[in-house]
Amino acid sequence: MPAHVHLDAITRTFGKRTVLAGLDLMAQGGQLAVLGPNGAGKTTLLRCLATVLGVNHGSVRVDGLDPGHEREHREIRRRLGYLPQDVGFARGTRVFDALDHLAVLKEHREERTRRRMVFDVLDRVGLRDRAGDKTEELSGGMQRRLGLAGALLGAPTLLVLDEPAAGLDPDERLRLREILGERRHDMTIVISTHLTDEAAMCDRVVVLDEGAIRFDGTPAQLAARADGCTWVQDGFPPPDIRASWKQADGRLRCLGSPPPGVELVPPRLEDGYLLVRSTSPMAV
Repeated sequence: MPAHVHLDAITRTFGKRTVLAGLDLMAQGGQLAVLGPNGAGKTTLLRCLATVLGVNHGSVRVDGLDPGHEREHREIRRRLGYLPQDVGFARGTRVFDALDHLAVLKEHREERTRRRMVFDVLDRVGLRDRAGDKTEELSGGMQRRLGLAGALLGAPTLLVLDEPAAGLDPDERLRLREILGERRHDMTIVISTHLTDEAAMCDRVVVLDEGAIRFDGTPAQLAARADGCTWVQDGFPPPDIRASWKQADGRLRCLGSPPPGVELVPPRLEDGYLLVRSTSPMAV
């Protein structure tokens, strides 16, 4: 059964800087994207959810378990698969050995079962033929896929992935979508991203900005926030619009309050995202 996640009014500060400000979030099952710009607090939120980082105020619960209690913390870790933003492997470590060591840390003791588990996840991320290679011989994208394989070990019920598509080529991103799509009914999957096309593949999108949630809903609902606010035109954009950029046909696509007589066009997820983040003008 997918893990039940409940974040209740969590606050996280670093010195005098508040990174997460009284944030509430509940999830169980499906794929949730935490979408936001760099510095929005996405990595901090995922580290708190993965119990790597504690909170200053509020509470984190996974299936009702409290990471503040050692025994319950260990139980959460048994249910968790975590891919941090920076995946590091010891130099000289073979691909298979890196995952085998991680499986031991996850308390999979029986060697034959563990070996089969490691090869299964290597198969799934397309790295079985690199099992004997040293991790530093892998490309950046392959190292990212190896990190994903580690997160998938042991069939976790909570999968927390920080920028999983970073550094992946188009084929690797497609494989990532396939892997997550197959598991969205068995796990609660939380990913962070600043890419709207990746968020569009998820069941639910949370827009995080300046440590606060600005939107929580489906990708279609986020796109719908820009209904009646996107249009195309020739010439220069009007003042005080949210954004504008030139299309391949030379016309401007604009986002904001449309002037009379312009040609409205269907909104996209990125249009809704820009509108809910802030109201300050921005031209591209």
